[in-house]
Amino acid sequence: MEKQVNDVKNVRRSRSGIIVGLLVVLAIGLLVLGNYLYARQNPGGTDFLVHWIGLRLFFQQGISPYSDQAALAIQNAVYGHAAAPGQHELRVAYPLYSVVIFGPFLLINNFDLARSIWMTLLEFGVIATTYFSIRLFSWKPRRGIIIGLLIFSLFWYHALRTVVNGNVVILIGLGLVGVLLALKNGFDELAGVLLALTTIKPQAVLVFILLVFFWAITHKRGKIILWFFIALGILIAFASLLIPDWIIQNIREVIRYTSYNPPGTLQTVFQSFWPSFGSRVGIALTVLVIAMLLVEWWLSRKGDTDRFMWTACLTLVCSQWAGIQSDAGNFIIMFPALVLIFKIITERWKKRGDVIIWGIMILLFFGLWVVFLATLQHLDQPVQSPIMFLILPAALILMLYWVKWWVVKPPSVWYDEIASQQQR
Repeated sequence: MEKQVNDVKNVRRSRSGIIVGLLVVLAIGLLVLGNYLYARQNPGGTDFLVHWIGLRLFFQQGISPYSDQAALAIQNAVYGHAAAPGQHELRVAYPLYSVVIFGPFLLINNFDLARSIWMTLLEFGVIATTYFSIRLFSWKPRRGIIIGLLIFSLFWYHALRTVVNGNVVILIGLGLVGVLLALKNGFDELAGVLLALTTIKPQAVLVFILLVFFWAITHKRGKIILWFFIALGILIAFASLLIPDWIIQNIREVIRYTSYNPPGTLQTVFQSFWPSFGSRVGIALTVLVIAMLLVEWWLSRKGDTDRFMWTACLTLVCSQWAGIQSDAGNFIIMFPALVLIFKIITERWKKRGDVIIWGIMILLFFGLWVVFLATLQHLDQPVQSPIMFLILPAALILMLYWVKWWVVKPPSVWYDEIASQQQR
Protein backbone atom coordinates (compact mmCIF):
# COMPACT_ATOMS: atom_id res chain seq x y z
CA MET A 1 0.00 0.00 0.00
CA GLU A 2 2.73 2.40 1.01
CA LYS A 3 4.61 1.57 -2.20
CA GLN A 4 1.54 2.40 -4.29
CA VAL A 5 1.13 5.73 -2.51
CA ASN A 6 4.78 6.60 -3.16
CA ASP A 7 4.39 5.60 -6.81
CA VAL A 8 1.40 7.91 -7.16
CA LYS A 9 3.34 10.75 -5.56
CA ASN A 10 6.28 10.17 -7.88
CA VAL A 11 3.99 10.21 -10.92
CA ARG A 12 2.42 13.45 -9.76
CA ARG A 13 5.85 15.00 -9.18
CA SER A 14 6.95 13.89 -12.64
CA ARG A 15 3.84 15.40 -14.22
CA SER A 16 4.29 18.61 -12.26
CA GLY A 17 7.93 18.77 -13.32
CA ILE A 18 7.00 18.26 -16.98
CA ILE A 19 4.29 20.94 -16.78
CA VAL A 20 6.66 23.43 -15.11
CA GLY A 21 9.34 22.64 -17.70
CA LEU A 22 6.90 23.21 -20.57
CA LEU A 23 5.73 26.48 -19.02
CA VAL A 24 9.33 27.68 -18.65
CA VAL A 25 10.10 26.78 -22.28
CA LEU A 26 6.92 28.55 -23.39
CA ALA A 27 7.81 31.64 -21.35
CA ILE A 28 11.33 31.73 -22.84
CA GLY A 29 9.90 31.31 -26.34
CA LEU A 30 7.41 34.15 -25.85
CA LEU A 31 10.14 36.37 -24.40
CA VAL A 32 12.45 35.68 -27.36
CA LEU A 33 9.57 36.41 -29.73
CA GLY A 34 8.76 39.67 -27.96
CA ASN A 35 12.41 40.71 -28.03
CA TYR A 36 12.65 39.76 -31.70
CA LEU A 37 9.66 41.92 -32.62
CA TYR A 38 11.17 44.76 -30.61
CA ALA A 39 14.60 44.34 -32.24
CA ARG A 40 13.10 44.44 -35.74
CA GLN A 41 11.28 47.69 -35.00
CA ASN A 42 14.02 49.34 -32.95
CA PRO A 43 17.58 49.24 -34.29
CA GLY A 44 20.16 49.20 -31.54
CA GLY A 45 21.94 46.67 -29.39
CA THR A 46 25.19 48.39 -30.33
CA ASP A 47 27.22 46.96 -27.44
CA PHE A 48 26.34 43.44 -28.62
CA LEU A 49 26.62 44.23 -32.34
CA VAL A 50 30.23 45.43 -31.99
CA HIS A 51 31.41 42.05 -30.73
CA TRP A 52 29.01 40.00 -32.85
CA ILE A 53 30.37 41.54 -36.05
CA GLY A 54 33.98 41.73 -34.87
CA LEU A 55 34.21 38.10 -33.84
CA ARG A 56 32.22 36.82 -36.84
CA LEU A 57 34.66 38.58 -39.17
CA PHE A 58 37.51 36.74 -37.51
CA PHE A 59 35.94 33.29 -37.64
CA GLN A 60 34.55 33.70 -41.14
CA GLN A 61 37.28 35.75 -42.87
CA GLY A 62 40.27 35.67 -40.54
CA ILE A 63 40.08 39.44 -39.93
CA SER A 64 41.27 40.46 -36.47
CA PRO A 65 38.41 41.95 -34.41
CA TYR A 66 40.87 44.63 -33.27
CA SER A 67 41.73 45.74 -36.82
CA ASP A 68 40.69 48.95 -38.58
CA GLN A 69 38.96 46.77 -41.16
CA ALA A 70 36.73 45.24 -38.51
CA ALA A 71 36.03 48.66 -36.99
CA LEU A 72 35.02 50.01 -40.41
CA ALA A 73 32.62 47.09 -40.97
CA ILE A 74 31.00 47.75 -37.58
CA GLN A 75 30.73 51.50 -38.26
CA ASN A 76 29.14 50.87 -41.67
CA ALA A 77 26.60 48.56 -40.03
CA VAL A 78 25.62 51.25 -37.49
CA TYR A 79 26.15 54.59 -39.27
CA GLY A 80 26.15 53.54 -42.90
CA HIS A 81 29.62 55.07 -43.24
CA ALA A 82 32.93 55.35 -41.42
CA ALA A 83 32.71 57.07 -38.05
CA ALA A 84 32.97 60.84 -38.46
CA PRO A 85 35.04 62.97 -36.03
CA GLY A 86 33.24 63.03 -32.71
CA GLN A 87 31.27 59.84 -33.35
CA HIS A 88 31.82 56.72 -31.28
CA GLU A 89 34.31 54.53 -33.15
CA LEU A 90 32.63 51.26 -32.12
CA ARG A 91 35.83 49.26 -31.82
CA VAL A 92 36.23 45.88 -30.10
CA ALA A 93 38.03 46.40 -26.80
CA TYR A 94 37.20 43.23 -24.84
CA PRO A 95 39.80 40.46 -24.36
CA LEU A 96 39.65 37.88 -27.14
CA TYR A 97 38.55 35.16 -24.73
CA SER A 98 35.19 36.96 -24.53
CA VAL A 99 34.37 34.49 -27.31
CA VAL A 100 33.50 31.97 -24.57
CA ILE A 101 30.37 34.07 -23.95
CA PHE A 102 29.66 35.44 -27.41
CA GLY A 103 30.61 32.24 -29.27
CA PRO A 104 27.17 30.55 -29.53
CA PHE A 105 25.64 33.74 -30.95
CA LEU A 106 28.19 33.88 -33.76
CA LEU A 107 26.44 30.88 -35.32
CA ILE A 108 23.28 32.94 -35.89
CA ASN A 109 23.37 34.80 -39.22
CA ASN A 110 20.39 37.05 -38.53
CA PHE A 111 21.43 39.87 -36.21
CA ASP A 112 17.90 40.64 -35.02
CA LEU A 113 17.43 37.01 -33.98
CA ALA A 114 20.85 36.88 -32.31
CA ARG A 115 20.11 40.13 -30.52
CA SER A 116 16.69 38.96 -29.33
CA ILE A 117 18.14 35.77 -27.83
CA TRP A 118 20.97 37.79 -26.29
CA MET A 119 18.48 40.23 -24.75
CA THR A 120 16.57 37.28 -23.32
CA LEU A 121 19.76 35.94 -21.75
CA LEU A 122 20.47 39.35 -20.23
CA GLU A 123 16.93 39.61 -18.86
CA PHE A 124 17.32 36.25 -17.15
CA GLY A 125 20.70 37.50 -15.95
CA VAL A 126 19.00 40.43 -14.24
CA ILE A 127 16.45 38.15 -12.58
CA ALA A 128 19.18 35.72 -11.49
CA THR A 129 21.26 38.59 -10.08
CA THR A 130 18.29 39.72 -8.01
CA TYR A 131 17.55 36.20 -6.76
CA PHE A 132 21.13 35.38 -5.84
CA SER A 133 21.67 38.79 -4.24
CA ILE A 134 18.75 38.04 -1.91
CA ARG A 135 20.29 34.63 -1.16
CA LEU A 136 23.73 36.18 -0.67
CA PHE A 137 22.57 38.41 2.17
CA SER A 138 20.18 35.80 3.68
CA TRP A 139 17.32 38.26 3.28
CA LYS A 140 13.74 37.04 3.65
CA PRO A 141 11.57 39.83 2.26
CA ARG A 142 7.80 39.64 2.06
CA ARG A 143 6.24 38.42 -1.17
CA GLY A 144 5.13 41.92 -2.20
CA ILE A 145 8.67 43.24 -1.82
CA ILE A 146 10.06 40.33 -3.86
CA ILE A 147 7.63 40.98 -6.71
CA GLY A 148 8.28 44.71 -6.58
CA LEU A 149 12.03 44.21 -6.52
CA LEU A 150 11.93 41.85 -9.51
CA ILE A 151 9.88 44.34 -11.54
CA PHE A 152 12.14 47.19 -10.47
CA SER A 153 15.28 45.22 -11.29
CA LEU A 154 14.10 44.62 -14.87
CA PHE A 155 12.78 48.07 -15.73
CA TRP A 156 14.85 50.64 -13.83
CA TYR A 157 17.17 52.77 -15.93
CA HIS A 158 20.45 50.95 -15.29
CA ALA A 159 18.96 47.57 -16.25
CA LEU A 160 16.51 48.25 -19.09
CA ARG A 161 18.86 50.51 -21.05
CA THR A 162 21.69 48.02 -20.55
CA VAL A 163 19.51 45.18 -21.87
CA VAL A 164 18.45 47.23 -24.90
CA ASN A 165 22.08 48.13 -25.64
CA GLY A 166 23.09 44.47 -25.21
CA ASN A 167 25.86 45.12 -22.71
CA VAL A 168 27.53 41.97 -21.34
CA VAL A 169 28.06 43.75 -18.00
CA ILE A 170 24.80 42.19 -16.76
CA LEU A 171 26.41 38.75 -16.92
CA ILE A 172 29.55 40.17 -15.33
CA GLY A 173 27.44 41.48 -12.45
CA LEU A 174 25.86 38.04 -12.06
CA GLY A 175 29.36 36.55 -11.98
CA LEU A 176 30.40 38.95 -9.20
CA VAL A 177 27.41 37.89 -7.10
CA GLY A 178 28.47 34.30 -7.76
CA VAL A 179 31.98 35.13 -6.53
CA LEU A 180 30.62 36.53 -3.27
CA LEU A 181 28.31 33.54 -2.78
CA ALA A 182 31.21 31.16 -3.36
CA LEU A 183 33.41 33.06 -0.90
CA LYS A 184 30.64 33.04 1.70
CA ASN A 185 30.14 29.28 1.38
CA GLY A 186 33.83 28.37 1.24
CA PHE A 187 33.99 27.36 -2.45
CA ASP A 188 37.31 29.07 -3.05
CA GLU A 189 38.13 27.28 -6.31
CA LEU A 190 34.78 28.29 -7.82
CA ALA A 191 35.24 31.85 -6.60
CA GLY A 192 38.61 32.07 -8.35
CA VAL A 193 37.27 30.69 -11.64
CA LEU A 194 34.23 33.00 -11.64
CA LEU A 195 36.45 35.96 -10.81
CA ALA A 196 38.65 35.16 -13.81
CA LEU A 197 35.60 35.03 -16.10
CA THR A 198 34.53 38.52 -15.00
CA THR A 199 37.73 39.92 -16.52
CA ILE A 200 35.93 39.80 -19.87
CA LYS A 201 35.07 43.39 -18.90
CA PRO A 202 38.24 44.21 -16.92
CA GLN A 203 37.72 47.93 -16.32
CA ALA A 204 34.46 47.19 -14.47
CA VAL A 205 35.95 44.62 -12.06
CA LEU A 206 39.63 45.50 -11.53
CA VAL A 207 39.16 47.25 -8.18
CA PHE A 208 36.84 44.48 -6.94
CA ILE A 209 39.48 41.88 -7.87
CA LEU A 210 42.06 43.76 -5.80
CA LEU A 211 39.69 43.67 -2.81
CA VAL A 212 39.18 39.91 -3.18
CA PHE A 213 42.96 39.39 -3.39
CA PHE A 214 43.51 41.52 -0.27
CA TRP A 215 40.79 39.65 1.62
CA ALA A 216 42.09 36.25 0.46
CA ILE A 217 45.62 37.08 1.64
CA THR A 218 44.51 38.41 5.03
CA HIS A 219 42.29 35.37 5.59
CA LYS A 220 44.84 32.84 4.29
CA ARG A 221 42.59 31.61 1.47
CA GLY A 222 45.17 31.51 -1.26
CA LYS A 223 43.19 29.00 -3.35
CA ILE A 224 41.05 31.89 -4.55
CA ILE A 225 44.06 33.64 -6.08
CA LEU A 226 45.58 30.39 -7.33
CA TRP A 227 42.43 29.33 -9.20
CA PHE A 228 41.93 32.85 -10.52
CA PHE A 229 45.31 32.71 -12.26
CA ILE A 230 44.80 29.10 -13.39
CA ALA A 231 41.47 29.98 -15.03
CA LEU A 232 42.81 33.24 -16.45
CA GLY A 233 45.86 31.43 -17.82
CA ILE A 234 43.64 28.91 -19.59
CA LEU A 235 41.52 31.70 -21.09
CA ILE A 236 44.59 33.60 -22.30
CA ALA A 237 46.18 30.44 -23.74
CA PHE A 238 42.97 29.55 -25.57
CA ALA A 239 42.73 33.04 -27.08
CA SER A 240 46.43 32.91 -28.06
CA LEU A 241 45.74 29.81 -30.13
CA LEU A 242 43.35 31.94 -32.18
CA ILE A 243 45.46 35.11 -32.47
CA PRO A 244 48.98 34.78 -31.01
CA ASP A 245 49.49 38.54 -30.51
CA TRP A 246 45.94 39.37 -29.44
CA ILE A 247 47.11 40.81 -26.11
CA ILE A 248 49.19 43.51 -27.84
CA GLN A 249 46.31 44.31 -30.21
CA ASN A 250 43.86 44.44 -27.31
CA ILE A 251 46.12 46.75 -25.26
CA ARG A 252 46.27 49.16 -28.19
CA GLU A 253 42.48 49.25 -28.31
CA VAL A 254 42.20 49.73 -24.54
CA ILE A 255 44.58 52.71 -24.71
CA ARG A 256 42.56 54.15 -27.58
CA TYR A 257 39.25 53.50 -25.82
CA THR A 258 39.06 56.73 -23.82
CA SER A 259 39.68 58.93 -26.88
CA TYR A 260 36.30 58.22 -28.47
CA ASN A 261 34.11 57.39 -25.47
CA PRO A 262 31.96 59.87 -23.55
CA PRO A 263 33.13 61.08 -20.12
CA GLY A 264 33.69 58.01 -17.96
CA THR A 265 35.67 59.22 -14.95
CA LEU A 266 34.95 61.86 -12.33
CA GLN A 267 37.71 63.96 -13.88
CA THR A 268 36.20 64.00 -17.39
CA VAL A 269 32.60 64.28 -16.13
CA PHE A 270 33.27 67.39 -14.07
CA GLN A 271 35.44 68.78 -16.83
CA SER A 272 32.43 68.54 -19.15
CA PHE A 273 30.47 70.67 -16.65
CA TRP A 274 33.19 73.18 -15.76
CA PRO A 275 35.99 73.18 -18.36
CA SER A 276 38.19 75.61 -16.44
CA PHE A 277 38.41 73.79 -13.11
CA GLY A 278 36.22 70.67 -13.29
CA SER A 279 39.18 68.37 -13.96
CA ARG A 280 40.80 69.29 -10.64
CA VAL A 281 37.53 68.74 -8.78
CA GLY A 282 37.17 65.31 -10.36
CA ILE A 283 40.75 64.31 -9.51
CA ALA A 284 40.30 65.43 -5.90
CA LEU A 285 37.08 63.41 -5.54
CA THR A 286 38.73 60.37 -7.16
CA VAL A 287 41.59 60.53 -4.65
CA LEU A 288 39.06 60.84 -1.84
CA VAL A 289 37.11 57.80 -3.08
CA ILE A 290 40.28 55.68 -3.37
CA ALA A 291 41.42 56.74 0.11
CA MET A 292 37.97 55.87 1.50
CA LEU A 293 38.12 52.45 -0.08
CA LEU A 294 41.60 51.71 1.24
CA VAL A 295 40.54 52.69 4.76
CA GLU A 296 37.45 50.47 4.61
CA TRP A 297 39.47 47.57 3.21
CA TRP A 298 41.93 47.86 6.07
CA LEU A 299 39.19 48.13 8.71
CA SER A 300 37.36 45.11 7.32
CA ARG A 301 40.36 42.77 7.27
CA LYS A 302 39.45 41.26 10.67
CA GLY A 303 35.72 41.69 10.41
CA ASP A 304 33.08 39.01 10.00
CA THR A 305 31.33 37.99 6.79
CA ASP A 306 28.72 40.73 7.05
CA ARG A 307 31.45 43.37 7.34
CA PHE A 308 33.20 42.00 4.26
CA MET A 309 29.95 41.94 2.27
CA TRP A 310 29.31 45.58 3.13
CA THR A 311 32.86 46.44 2.05
CA ALA A 312 32.44 44.43 -1.15
CA CYS A 313 29.25 46.34 -1.98
CA LEU A 314 30.96 49.67 -1.27
CA THR A 315 33.78 48.56 -3.57
CA LEU A 316 31.36 47.68 -6.38
CA VAL A 317 29.97 51.20 -6.13
CA CYS A 318 33.18 53.17 -5.62
CA SER A 319 35.17 51.22 -8.22
CA GLN A 320 33.26 53.11 -10.92
CA TRP A 321 34.63 56.38 -9.50
CA ALA A 322 38.19 55.15 -8.98
CA GLY A 323 39.64 56.86 -12.06
CA ILE A 324 39.25 53.90 -14.45
CA GLN A 325 37.25 54.63 -17.61
CA SER A 326 33.69 53.44 -17.09
CA ASP A 327 30.15 54.30 -18.08
CA ALA A 328 26.72 54.50 -16.45
CA GLY A 329 25.88 51.37 -18.42
CA ASN A 330 28.17 49.45 -16.05
CA PHE A 331 26.28 50.52 -12.93
CA ILE A 332 24.11 47.40 -12.96
CA ILE A 333 26.95 45.71 -11.04
CA MET A 334 26.01 47.94 -8.09
CA PHE A 335 22.64 46.23 -7.67
CA PRO A 336 23.78 43.90 -4.82
CA ALA A 337 24.58 47.02 -2.79
CA LEU A 338 20.95 48.12 -3.12
CA VAL A 339 19.73 44.68 -2.00
CA LEU A 340 22.03 44.79 1.04
CA ILE A 341 20.66 48.22 1.95
CA PHE A 342 17.10 46.95 1.65
CA LYS A 343 17.90 43.93 3.81
CA ILE A 344 19.33 46.07 6.60
CA ILE A 345 16.37 48.47 6.40
CA THR A 346 14.02 45.50 6.86
CA GLU A 347 15.96 44.28 9.89
CA ARG A 348 16.04 47.75 11.41
CA TRP A 349 12.44 48.92 10.89
CA LYS A 350 10.53 45.67 10.27
CA LYS A 351 7.17 46.48 8.58
CA ARG A 352 7.95 50.18 8.38
CA GLY A 353 11.06 49.17 6.49
CA ASP A 354 8.88 47.88 3.63
CA VAL A 355 7.45 51.38 3.21
CA ILE A 356 10.96 52.83 3.10
CA ILE A 357 12.04 50.23 0.53
CA TRP A 358 9.05 51.01 -1.68
CA GLY A 359 9.87 54.71 -1.36
CA ILE A 360 13.50 54.18 -2.41
CA MET A 361 12.54 51.99 -5.37
CA ILE A 362 9.93 54.47 -6.61
CA LEU A 363 12.32 57.40 -6.18
CA LEU A 364 15.17 55.65 -7.99
CA PHE A 365 12.93 54.30 -10.74
CA PHE A 366 11.21 57.54 -11.70
CA GLY A 367 14.07 59.82 -10.68
CA LEU A 368 16.66 58.15 -12.91
CA TRP A 369 14.34 57.90 -15.91
CA VAL A 370 13.16 61.51 -15.58
CA VAL A 371 16.72 62.84 -15.35
CA PHE A 372 17.82 60.68 -18.29
CA LEU A 373 14.97 61.83 -20.54
CA ALA A 374 15.28 65.46 -19.47
CA THR A 375 19.02 65.59 -20.20
CA LEU A 376 19.13 63.27 -23.23
CA GLN A 377 21.10 64.66 -26.16
CA HIS A 378 19.70 63.79 -29.60
CA LEU A 379 22.70 63.55 -31.92
CA ASP A 380 23.19 60.89 -34.62
CA GLN A 381 22.30 58.54 -31.75
CA PRO A 382 20.72 59.35 -28.36
CA VAL A 383 23.51 60.23 -25.92
CA GLN A 384 23.03 60.21 -22.16
CA SER A 385 24.19 63.18 -20.12
CA PRO A 386 27.29 62.88 -17.92
CA ILE A 387 24.98 63.62 -14.97
CA MET A 388 23.90 59.95 -15.13
CA PHE A 389 27.44 59.03 -14.08
CA LEU A 390 26.91 60.71 -10.70
CA ILE A 391 23.41 60.02 -9.39
CA LEU A 392 23.33 56.31 -8.50
CA PRO A 393 26.85 55.97 -7.04
CA ALA A 394 26.32 59.05 -4.86
CA ALA A 395 22.96 57.74 -3.62
CA LEU A 396 24.31 54.27 -2.86
CA ILE A 397 27.41 55.55 -1.06
CA LEU A 398 25.23 57.71 1.19
CA MET A 399 22.83 54.82 1.90
CA LEU A 400 25.64 52.33 2.53
CA TYR A 401 27.12 54.61 5.17
CA TRP A 402 23.64 55.25 6.54
CA VAL A 403 23.23 51.53 7.30
CA LYS A 404 26.87 50.81 8.10
CA TRP A 405 26.40 50.88 11.88
CA TRP A 406 23.96 48.01 11.67
CA VAL A 407 26.56 45.93 9.84
CA VAL A 408 29.62 46.79 11.93
CA LYS A 409 27.73 46.52 15.21
CA PRO A 410 24.34 44.77 14.81
CA PRO A 411 21.41 45.81 17.03
CA SER A 412 21.69 42.73 19.27
CA VAL A 413 25.25 43.66 20.19
CA TRP A 414 24.24 47.28 20.77
CA TYR A 415 21.34 46.30 23.03
CA ASP A 416 23.56 43.86 24.94
CA GLU A 417 26.06 46.66 25.64
CA ILE A 418 23.29 48.96 26.90
CA ALA A 419 21.89 46.22 29.15
CA SER A 420 25.37 45.49 30.49
CA GLN A 421 25.95 49.15 31.33
CA GLN A 422 22.58 49.40 33.08
CA GLN A 423 23.38 46.36 35.23
CA ARG A 424 26.62 48.01 36.34
